Amino acid sequence: MAHHKSAKKRIRQTERRTEVNRARVSRIRTFVKKVESALTAGDASAATEALKLAQPELASGVSKGVMHKNTASRKLSRLTARVKTLAKVA
Repeated sequence: MAHHKSAKKRIRQTERRTEVNRARVSRIRTFVKKVESALTAGDASAATEALKLAQPELASGVSKGVMHKNTASRKLSRLTARVKTLAKVA
């Protein structure tokens, strides 16, 4: 347990930041899952639209520091490739 005033404040700040960051990560996962589910269903137009919405969410996660730049780039690249192959087949 913290004894100093500054340490107690830091604990409060950390709790709040953790809550905000978890919400951000959860939001990103939701948008990525929407793309995944559209891909699984085989709906090319829905997958394209979901990808367009997921892209800024991933970029936002990078800028806010909840996700590494390369991780977001890799996820986006893989999703885009899958959407392209689905659109080509359809």
